[in-house]
Amino acid sequence: MNGGIARTAIMTLIVLSAIGTADPARAQDPAAGKAVFTSQCAVCHPIQSGRNSVGPSLFGIVGRKTGSVPGFHYSAANSNANIVWDEATLNNYLKAPMTAIPGTTMGYAGLKDDAQRANLVAYLATLK
Repeated sequence: MNGGIARTAIMTLIVLSAIGTADPARAQDPAAGKAVFTSQCAVCHPIQSGRNSVGPSLFGIVGRKTGSVPGFHYSAANSNANIVWDEATLNNYLKAPMTAIPGTTMGYAGLKDDAQRANLVAYLATLK
């Protein structure tokens, strides 16, 4: 590779990194997140307000305190976690729920793919 092409490639990577497109965790595509939700979460969690299932409704989850959906019986761990769900706390929890809140009864091993998790959190933020 000649020097001009190499410099151009390096500059392109620097610019892409600076604007976040080189980092898949920053994808934050709610439409892609909806697909992740449908395949990973919808079997247990409804998105309609006031409707619970195996898991609580996720309607309005961003900005809500853990263990606070009326009519859902939470584990003591979730009830007492005293976390307000935001993008960062959801990202951490969805990566490894049992590590983030030891004693949770959510039987989900976690979503390890950073981009899928970022997209899922972006979708959850739209549920208002």
